[in-house]
Amino acid sequence: MPGLIGKKIGMTSVFSEEGKNIPCTILEVGPCKVTQIKTEEVDGYTAIQLGFAEQKESRVSKAALGHFKKADSTPLKKLVEFSADFSEVALGDTINVEMFEEGDFVAVVGTSKGKGFQGVVKRHGFKGVNDATHGQHNRQRHPGSIGAASYPARVFKGMRMAGQMGNARVKVENLQIMRVMSEKNIMIVKGAVPGAKNSYIIIEK
Repeated sequence: MPGLIGKKIGMTSVFSEEGKNIPCTILEVGPCKVTQIKTEEVDGYTAIQLGFAEQKESRVSKAALGHFKKADSTPLKKLVEFSADFSEVALGDTINVEMFEEGDFVAVVGTSKGKGFQGVVKRHGFKGVNDATHGQHNRQRHPGSIGAASYPARVFKGMRMAGQMGNARVKVENLQIMRVMSEKNIMIVKGAVPGAKNSYIIIEK
């Protein structure tokens, strides 16, 4: 699936032709450098590796520096592989936001905001004790029973409990492209995109 690497800038709203106010997300997409082309003969599969966001040479290992030198590129922060037919692309080429068109539908992959260790009410939408009267004590937001004692005498796998919430890979599909500003490498998509501001995202066609 072809795509590009980008960065989430923030949210805004755009008025449609009917006068509706549509919430949108501003994305900085590309330019991405082709840092490696994987082939069936050498690697066992075909893919293309793209890099995004320059960084200092002093922050990169010697091995990674050599990898970028092969592609005649400066060191890049984010590398992502795309399994797509890029037969017309050569090593060291630059791909920018112009590969997307207004009206297209894309999928965006990001890392959701971390919420830390959260309880069952926030994490899974449990109700808690609804009517905390008549001698209810210390159980307002508790999970309740997690299984019987005599049988099955264990807790089933997948039991919804408190734990780490967020900070996970999230993919949102079918986001419509509202605007493409190729001179600024900016793309505006309809709806929300996972992750914090300035976090890296992957846009898949």
